[in-house]
Amino acid sequence: MTGAELFEVDLRQIELQGSCLDDCYIPYGNLSMAKLAGASLIKAHLGNINLYGADLAGAVLSEVDLGRADLRGANLTRASLVGANLSGADLQGATLHGANLSGANLSGARLEGADLTKATLSRCNLFRATGVDLDQSCCDRTTILPSGYNYGR
Repeated sequence: MTGAELFEVDLRQIELQGSCLDDCYIPYGNLSMAKLAGASLIKAHLGNINLYGADLAGAVLSEVDLGRADLRGANLTRASLVGANLSGADLQGATLHGANLSGANLSGARLEGADLTKATLSRCNLFRATGVDLDQSCCDRTTILPSGYNYGR
């Protein structure tokens, strides 16, 4: 399904584990409760998508556009979100345990109750993100905190 254009598609609870959805265009779609574990969505355009409760464990989401996406309760355990745009995304209660968010933009994201344990956040932008708990995450001085300051400053 590489490069598919699925504007406003309703694919609730679809099973696409391990699928290749690179460069797909699925804005405003509904993939709530979808099973996408191990899927590849490199450079996919998923702005304003509903991925509520979706299983994206181990998925490759490098450089994906998830701006203003609904990812509440989503499982992103060990997912690769390198360079991803998650600005304004709702990640309340999402599991990002061990996820790689290097270079990701999470400005204005909602992270209340999100599990960032062992998540890599180098070069990550968390400016104006809410509910951020970095206690168990892997930050460095390139991580931009919700306050706009760099980590460790």
